[in-house]
Amino acid sequence: MKMNHLAVYRTARDSGERLARQPDVAWQPATPTVEGECSLTLDAGRTFQTIEGFGGAFTEAAAVTLGKLPPALQEEVLRAYFDPQHGHGYTLCRTHINSCDFALGNYAYADTADDFELRHFSLQRDREALLPMIKSAQRLAGPGLKLFASPWSPPAWMKTTGQMNRGGQLRAECRQVWARYYVRYIQEYAREGVSIWGLTIQNEPAATQSWDSCVYSAEEERDFLRDHLGPTLEQAGLAGVKVIVWDHNRNLLYERVAPIFDDPAAARYAWGAGFHWYSNDCFGNVQAVHDRWPDKALLFTEGCQEGGPHHGRWGLGERYARSLINDLNRWTVGWVDWNMLLDETGGPNHVRNFCSAPILADTQAGCVHYQTSYYYIGHFTRFIRPGAKRIVTACTRDEVEATAFLNPDGTLAAVIMNRTEEPFRLKLRQAGQEAFIDCPPRSIISALVPAAG
Repeated sequence: MKMNHLAVYRTARDSGERLARQPDVAWQPATPTVEGECSLTLDAGRTFQTIEGFGGAFTEAAAVTLGKLPPALQEEVLRAYFDPQHGHGYTLCRTHINSCDFALGNYAYADTADDFELRHFSLQRDREALLPMIKSAQRLAGPGLKLFASPWSPPAWMKTTGQMNRGGQLRAECRQVWARYYVRYIQEYAREGVSIWGLTIQNEPAATQSWDSCVYSAEEERDFLRDHLGPTLEQAGLAGVKVIVWDHNRNLLYERVAPIFDDPAAARYAWGAGFHWYSNDCFGNVQAVHDRWPDKALLFTEGCQEGGPHHGRWGLGERYARSLINDLNRWTVGWVDWNMLLDETGGPNHVRNFCSAPILADTQAGCVHYQTSYYYIGHFTRFIRPGAKRIVTACTRDEVEATAFLNPDGTLAAVIMNRTEEPFRLKLRQAGQEAFIDCPPRSIISALVPAAG
């Protein structure tokens, strides 16, 4: 790549272009933008949050589906996500503690009733499919892969309802053993060669689902963190594990984190807040949390297209990119997709809560299909790397959706999306230079500016 040229990669609906390298674009001296001209200015003179990474979720469903594919195709899927040179280079991923809806059934690591000493704790179920997938990803991604884990439900015997599905709450007398359960999980995963970078306290704590779920009020989550989970992690020498609160939708994000972050004794254990997209967009709530508690990190922990599998739908990719751009522009430090791989039904799922995934497998035919979401995600993950810092972007047109980052190697990466049915020619301005990029209808572009010097 010539130092005086701009590298451009494009995915467009009305073409076969998918993360396709375009001819380099020459820079020229910048000229004043005139009224009506479509212009995007990048300014690296002011930086914002630092990126932790991007990725997806390891679920039992994804792992079992992967295992049904021929070995060469298994390797292809893993490389598509984790190869840092030819794939998405995923570096931040999620998995589940005990079962979730995208498991093949309810299970817990300590299923024996009243096992307060956790004598029967075992990862045997995870060793069958989930852990092998995680370890294969580690081989490709290298030591930089970070993994955080979320429980959908404690074991049934710890619940007020006596079952993992359909909500219920954590029994008061089980709070401490549940805190020790997280510690045991981290320790047992470490023995398997898998480090846990972070934890969320509870997946979707405001939802009573037909699948694995457990309900907490904001105050209950605060008290559990302050009085049980935080001190227990600390006493076990695991104070460095990042604890993420909320882990549910943006619409209630501010309201739910306030009681936790405003309590100094609880807040000291909370690294940040996680959020999902299964509600109104409410992007402003992400900004509001940063504005009120700027020392707390913001992490998008889950999103997918519900009611799957939606094979071939172009709007899937656009939904992902719109969320990525808006969340990143409001201080989000990482963005994690849900299932990395599902089968032709949008499953397996033990309660028929089928969804889409960026890669869908036809397990009968032994092939895979890359969805638009896969390519749109790649426009961020391949060019915005861990350690990148967001920079200022300023645009003259509302229809241009964009974000930009300064990478640790000095390159600037801008991601530009056109969700309209009309093409536009964008003038990209940076450091006294300008370059022109053609943005076809329903397209996304990554533009990479070489490091100075």
